[in-house]
This record gives sequence, structure tokens and C-alpha cells, in this order.
Amino acid sequence: MNKIANRQVICEVLMDKAKEDKDIVVLCSDSRGSASLAPFAEAFPEQFVEVGIAEQNLVSIAAGLAKCGKKAFAASPASFVSTRSYEQAKIDCAYSNTNVTLIGISGGVSYGALGMSHHSAQDIAAMSAIPNMRVYLPSDRFQTKHLMEALLQDEKPAYIRVGRNPVEDVYYEEYCPFEMDKATVVMEGTDVAIVACGEMVKPAVDAAKLLKEEGISATVVDMYCVKPLDQDTIVKAAESARLVVTVEEHAPMGGLGSMVSQVVGSQCPKTVINMALPDAPVITGTSREVFDYYGLNAEGIVKIIKENI
Repeated sequence: MNKIANRQVICEVLMDKAKEDKDIVVLCSDSRGSASLAPFAEAFPEQFVEVGIAEQNLVSIAAGLAKCGKKAFAASPASFVSTRSYEQAKIDCAYSNTNVTLIGISGGVSYGALGMSHHSAQDIAAMSAIPNMRVYLPSDRFQTKHLMEALLQDEKPAYIRVGRNPVEDVYYEEYCPFEMDKATVVMEGTDVAIVACGEMVKPAVDAAKLLKEEGISATVVDMYCVKPLDQDTIVKAAESARLVVTVEEHAPMGGLGSMVSQVVGSQCPKTVINMALPDAPVITGTSREVFDYYGLNAEGIVKIIKENI
């Protein structure tokens, strides 16, 4: 079992690149520990800004630094940076087209028992609705590394959401196909297309393997790039399937499921089933307990597909 969380990978990439690139600056809202960015702060104190518990200031300061030529990476719990500083993300980052990457840490239900105040089940919808804002949910540590390296090469605003805990590997260090803003087809099949993002990709892959044992062939699409959405890959997967299923750690409205439904409905009409968190405060517990309760696991995905295919 992998023991390296995606947030740790983010820190590793930033530390490696900051050795040569002094324009890289990292900002935190009293979250360097939660974001696993304490090593960066210790190694590069001149390239680190501690804002304190002030998410609106965090985003505005990051935008200001970006306008001065810096490559700003602002980390804060996803539940707060996607709501408390929404206007700053909209105006200071996206509308002003600044080189700011917002890193939403402990996304989804990562904070578990802290409840709805600390869950971020609306951030995909909220951030995707902002013009110029890109939205990414990497599925494992290897994809996170490739994504961070790619973001360091451009100058456009982006929002990344990662969980708190290590997640099982989807890829391998020596094999992690990655193309910026292009979804990865992890498995190819003909009966059902499963489109997932973030931590839901691994359960989708596991579900496809279980389905194969029962004679059901599944395509699994890792839609790490929720915005810009890779519509071509969605259409190709849907055209060859009888059923499309989306899986996300998000509320049922406005997220990946809604986006995929729009694409499939307009370009290749097929039944689309959206597996997501409920439109209600979710139960408290660890991520695994929450996922199991709502069927957001391999067995739950298999059950839904067998009932509807």
C-alpha cells in the first residue's frame, strides 16, 4: 500500500524546482503542516509566505505576487479556499489571468469526523464555473507529479484538489501516461464506460476488474482534468458503450457527472448514471467509511452497473 500522499508529492516537486527557480513562491493559510509544505518553508524561507487563517488574503497576495512575476502556489484546505476566497479566486486570479495555482488540500471528505464545515463537496462545481479557472483532481502520486511539473511550465490560473491521506497507486513510476488537459484511458472495454476523477479512479479500476470476471467489459477514464473537460475522450468511450457511469467525491449537482451528462446528452445520447455523495450533510467517519457507506467503492460501482446495464 502506498504511504505517500499526493500533498507530499506536491511539496517534493516544488522543492526540487525551487532550487533553480527563485520565482517559485509558496503561500499557506496556517496550513503548512496539513499541506505537507513545512519542509519547503524550512528549506526556502525567502520563497514562503505564511498568511495565517485568512484565506481571502492568501489568494489576493498570491495574485499580487504573480503580477510581479512570481509563480505562486497557494495552499489551504479545499473546504475554505473554494468558499471563503471564492471572489478572490474569481477576480484576482481568473479574471486577472494571474499565474496562481490554488491547492485545495484535504479535499472531499478527507477531514472525516469534522463534518460538513470541513468537507468540500461543492468545489468542482464552484471552481469550474469561473471563466479562465482550470480544475484538476489527480488520481495518484505519479499523476500528481506530472501535473505539478506541467503547471510549473505555464502561466494560467488553476485549482488542484487533493485528499489528505495516501491513496492506492493507479499507475507506476515507470508507466504513468500523461498529457496536459487530456484524460487517460486506464482500461478499454465495450459494455460500460466508467468516468472517474481524483480518489475515485482506483475504485473504478478495481470495479472494472471485478466486472471482467463476470463477463462485463468496462472502459475506465481517468478524468483528472475536470476543466478543461476532455470531451473527445468522453464521446469516444460513450459511443462504444451501452451505459456511462461517473464516479466522484462531490455533491451530485454541478460536478463531473453533470458535465459528462451534458456532453453525452448532446453528442451521443446514452444513459448516464452519476455516483456521488448525497445532496445532504454526509455521515462522519474516515474517507473509507464514508465511501463504503455511500457505495463509492469497487463493489458499489459493480452493483450499480449490473443493475442498469
